[in-house]
Amino acid sequence: MMCGLLLAAGAAMAEDLVILTTNDTHSNIDTDVSGAGGVLPRKAIIDSVRKAEKNVILVDAGDMVQGTLYFKYFKGDVEYPLFNMMDYDIRILGNHEFDNGIDELARYWKNVKGDRLSANYDFSDTPARGIFMPSVIKKVDGHKVGFLGLNVDPKSLISEENYNGMKFKDIISTANAEAARLRKKGCDLVVAVTHIGYGPEPGRESDLDLARQSRDIDIIIGGHSHSFVDPSTPDKTPYRIVNAEGRPVLVTQTGKYGRNVGCIKIDLDHLADRDYGYEYIPVTDRFPHEAYDNKIEAFLAPYKHVVDSVNSVVVGHSLQNLSNRRESGPFANWAGDFGQWYGRNVADSLRMSDPAFPDVDLAIMNVGGIRQPMPEGPVTEGQILSTFPFSNRLRLISIKGSDLVETMKIVAPRGGEAVSEAVRVVTDGKGNVLRVVVNGEEVDPERDYTVCTIDYIAEGNDDMIPMKRHRELWRDSEEVSVRILEYVRHLESLGLGINPDPTRRFVRDVRLPAGEVPES
Repeated sequence: MMCGLLLAAGAAMAEDLVILTTNDTHSNIDTDVSGAGGVLPRKAIIDSVRKAEKNVILVDAGDMVQGTLYFKYFKGDVEYPLFNMMDYDIRILGNHEFDNGIDELARYWKNVKGDRLSANYDFSDTPARGIFMPSVIKKVDGHKVGFLGLNVDPKSLISEENYNGMKFKDIISTANAEAARLRKKGCDLVVAVTHIGYGPEPGRESDLDLARQSRDIDIIIGGHSHSFVDPSTPDKTPYRIVNAEGRPVLVTQTGKYGRNVGCIKIDLDHLADRDYGYEYIPVTDRFPHEAYDNKIEAFLAPYKHVVDSVNSVVVGHSLQNLSNRRESGPFANWAGDFGQWYGRNVADSLRMSDPAFPDVDLAIMNVGGIRQPMPEGPVTEGQILSTFPFSNRLRLISIKGSDLVETMKIVAPRGGEAVSEAVRVVTDGKGNVLRVVVNGEEVDPERDYTVCTIDYIAEGNDDMIPMKRHRELWRDSEEVSVRILEYVRHLESLGLGINPDPTRRFVRDVRLPAGEVPES
């Protein structure tokens, strides 16, 4: 019996293990407008599978917080109790669990039920000391199943002040050593729960890398990249990867926002076959209300009232359907143009007391900070705060042209970033930067440029390491979402909507024949 049928099943199936998985739910507590996701339908699925199956282990692969008003307003007071109420058996950290700092992380995670795993984060010199263990062994019908946790390299991803004192250990060597230790302890099956990302990313190890270089890992339950590793499209999203000894490793990930529950079905009597069943259970609003957990519903009610109230306040209008995907362009352009507009207003104000204060040449925001799409039509306060949820603040910085160019060389291969209208990054069409143009002039490597950006980028995060080599000129006192909300209200007061310029800002050199790459 496969996972999709378990919802209607009534009889338990002995000698099987079902592992239910989630990842990157990102504070998406409610069912969305399309009827997808939501903790109440998810709990109904979990309850149904637990009723149908004798052996069920529920696992989360990190980033359960950050992305909606539930986290922005309540800082974890909603998500952590909810996961405890859903009785997760095994949980690991995502990078966003660090967003409020390691002190807050420790405060919440010490009360987390179930096993808290991390084999490659050393918290010995931090407030989180003793909260996490590298691995755990579960005994299931006479078999030993080992689980180990693996986390992403925090460098240039998590603000350094938010993980101060924590030591990072290499992912693959740590994984192989811990998996070998679990085998020596008699584990028949070894599962790696990871928050490192599914596919290749420059300078970072992924689940596919781990699978290929592993020896004792049978299954990888992943997170971080929001990848939907669909078993129905193995050519697009390979999920059976041959390891270093020629054996297949099952690699899984459920996408994002709690829209699916992953389901791995393991025949414990035939573990040597390594032929694990694997599919998804879509999380939708198809359940009758009586299937919902009334304790969870009652717990959520006061928080939901606050969130719904903020989500009902209209502050502006979008004249387009805006995707937050990097390659889609217009929403990123709008964020970059907002940064330049705001930065220039600040500079104009500062020149009233300091006439020598420079004008702003350009703005750089990050596409990863735009967390939701924006449909055409009315825009609410809650939408803006959820779309830009991070507690970043705007800065004006002075930076060498050479460092600007190096930054663009880093971001161009991944599709670019949110830069202002004055910028054109000229490439060969394959991600290699040929030149960077600002205000119609090629960037002078020796000149100082004034940039409006957010502190996350100014600190060299999101792999934009050259941005660290700057001189700070000004720092805002309010979060960027507050400034964006003010800007949207300003546009509305003028009778204008959110209507971004769609022109691409990372462009191919028109003089190059198609497919030709110049010599470096």
